Amino acid sequence: MNILFTSAECAPFFKTGGLGDVAFALPKELAKKGAKLAVVLPYFTKMPETFKARCEAFADFYVEVGWRHQVCSVKRLIMNDITYYFIENAYYFDRETLYGYEDDGERFAFFSLAIIEMLNKLESIPDIIHVNDFHTAMIPFLLKEKYQSVKAYQPIKSILTIHNIEFQGAYSRELLSDYFGMDPVLYKNEFNESLNYLKAGILYADRVNTVSPSYAEEIKTPEYGFGLDEVLRLEQAKLSGILNGIDYELNDPKSDQTIPAKFSIEDLAGKKANKQVLQKKLGLSAHENVPLIGIVSRLTNQKGFQLVVDSLTKLLDKEIQFAILGTGDAEIEHSLTAFSKRYPDKFKAVITFDVALAQLIYAGSDLFMMPSLTEPCGLSQMIAMRYGTLPIVHEVGGLKDTVIPFNPITKEGTGFGFSAVRFEDLLSSTNLAIDLYQHDQETWQQLMKAAMRKDFSWEKSGQLYLEVYRKLLQLS
Repeated sequence: MNILFTSAECAPFFKTGGLGDVAFALPKELAKKGAKLAVVLPYFTKMPETFKARCEAFADFYVEVGWRHQVCSVKRLIMNDITYYFIENAYYFDRETLYGYEDDGERFAFFSLAIIEMLNKLESIPDIIHVNDFHTAMIPFLLKEKYQSVKAYQPIKSILTIHNIEFQGAYSRELLSDYFGMDPVLYKNEFNESLNYLKAGILYADRVNTVSPSYAEEIKTPEYGFGLDEVLRLEQAKLSGILNGIDYELNDPKSDQTIPAKFSIEDLAGKKANKQVLQKKLGLSAHENVPLIGIVSRLTNQKGFQLVVDSLTKLLDKEIQFAILGTGDAEIEHSLTAFSKRYPDKFKAVITFDVALAQLIYAGSDLFMMPSLTEPCGLSQMIAMRYGTLPIVHEVGGLKDTVIPFNPITKEGTGFGFSAVRFEDLLSSTNLAIDLYQHDQETWQQLMKAAMRKDFSWEKSGQLYLEVYRKLLQLS
């Protein structure tokens, strides 16, 4: 089984979020299971020099991006039994950040076309091309419509993974000609109003999946489908959800070199030590018996931070502490900074991105708050549970699939949940957690251990992807 995995980002080369983590961890797991795996990425010039130095020249050719005759160089790097190919073009990829430019449509049109043109340079044509999000979602369409006469490409199967349906790559319909050299009149059924990269991928990929089972159901509804719910209902026979995993080698409280004290289910003493270090580092009062709530997130309304801001005044009247790390909307950053000044011994918001501090928050907090309005999968709640930190989540998408809300009657669960997008519900769920922490440590310890025992490694999810790949090949 020969798989080509395409992505716009991949740790440790460059990443902005969960897609970068998945593009690193999933291929690594699939390679362990015996799949022949290659990953193709843009050659972003902001990639660390240590990786640039290990790249070797692989191929050079030109790519026709509509009327544009663009040079393309491909570099190759082999690491962890996986071959990484990097599509190089300074005009498109020598940028300060990965995304957010007016010509993103053109940039990823070039990237998709370059990947297809690169196929005949490989030792063997892949059996399956796995595309991710809108950046490479046009590839299944291009293979079946622009390159349908290339006999070597005809057996290739494709799968599209939707990591976040909000980002679709929607552009003017005329750009199908401008970027891809194809007459939009011929494809009016697909592009009747606009050229939508993600929609094209949904229609043309042989299989479509999302990063959690609940999200796969949610995006078929107008509330969560962002305009693509109708086409997803039309194509639902090939739609499924496979939960993301987390890297258990990087996120292991028994061996994590970034945290001050190691700990395990059998010996939780180190968790208390990490809490003390976190409190001291952030200038919070050193109270062992006060529940500390951690947050590591983008600070946006989509992540539920208006709910957080609306709840803070009432929550901070209680014996409680907050440790928040992230960047985002200026108004939310300003509000959180104001709370830091108003409650210096109880609340600290660090407006930056700090990997080491993030791990300390996961390891040293008692609770982890994720009130996202939508959440395709989410990794933070799984990392938090791995470190015995109980999540408080809005029961949506992957949060619903990974966190078992505490049941006061059975005293079972792995966290706390609320179902309505109201700050009153977030308050109620948080108050339940605070009360349990302060008055029933025996049950609290049981929940911690239950959370730490949950298996969110890539082993299970990797096996599910292999099963999807095998079924794809049976369609031949």
